[in-house]
Amino acid sequence: MDAYERITRNAAEVVTEEEIEALADDPDGKRAYVGYEPSGVLHIGHMLTANKLIDLQEAGFEVTVLLADVHAYLNDKGSFEEIRHTAERMRDQFIAYGLDESSTQFVLGSDFQLDDDYTLDLHSLELETTLARAERAMAEITSSDSVKVSQAVYPLMQALDIPYLGVDLAVGGMEQRKVHMLARDVLPSIDREPPTSLHTPLIADLSTGHGKMSSSTGVTISMEDSREDIESKVNKAYCPPTADPEPTDDGAERENPVLQVFEYHVFPRFETVVVERPEEYGGDLEYDAYDDLEADLESGELHPADAKGALAEYLDRLIAPGREQLAE
Repeated sequence: MDAYERITRNAAEVVTEEEIEALADDPDGKRAYVGYEPSGVLHIGHMLTANKLIDLQEAGFEVTVLLADVHAYLNDKGSFEEIRHTAERMRDQFIAYGLDESSTQFVLGSDFQLDDDYTLDLHSLELETTLARAERAMAEITSSDSVKVSQAVYPLMQALDIPYLGVDLAVGGMEQRKVHMLARDVLPSIDREPPTSLHTPLIADLSTGHGKMSSSTGVTISMEDSREDIESKVNKAYCPPTADPEPTDDGAERENPVLQVFEYHVFPRFETVVVERPEEYGGDLEYDAYDDLEADLESGELHPADAKGALAEYLDRLIAPGREQLAE
């Protein structure tokens, strides 16, 4: 797998293709970043973008993880003391999950977001940005009809973080796309380059296959989960024998979240996936590529229950080091 393939595999979108190709031509020493609010224990959403950071490290990139304590404070996630304690715990969990500590820099937002230059640049962006434009990037921040001023400033800070961190590539889930497009719109107004960005897919709701998996609503998987918790959640997951399920009764699109987790979490981290089955049911199945597992589920060779059993096993292997770190 060449650098371009490793950088872009399992990406839902890159902006722009030409900019990514230029980075892939000479990735050594380039820097990518993801920002996370220190709001709790790592869950499957954090792990998806962390998988992409691991890909980028293997391609030659250095990685910055922004533990955005100021953003979390603006989003009413607690006091600075509480948020910074959570940030320290999350740092250790990312290392336990597999980020290369020697090529990963962890940065608190308060390390630079409270400086005079940053504040003045932020005010310059506020002068250049209409409230309507900022609101279009706020969908993932506010969950109520009552929008606070801090939530309007939040996406402008996310945009400004990119040049202040000195990164070549901004990484995030598809929910971050609007923020990155805002950054491309507004940063040139303060003589900053528009950022290159890469967006990872969203995993569907584990129980229904409709909407997105969320740590605040529905069922999610996190580093706090025991082996038994993981098995229980996966066994209850929506998993029809197809990668293209029928829509809901209301006509809403559905995904197969079990297959999505295999594709975006398991296969990027394991060269071979073994589905254990009794000999009376055909014996073990071994897969070197996700597409083969999907094809066997479609054909009926792989039963959804066996797929779930394997998924729980491999998720537990990924989560166990972080779970042990939390226990310490």
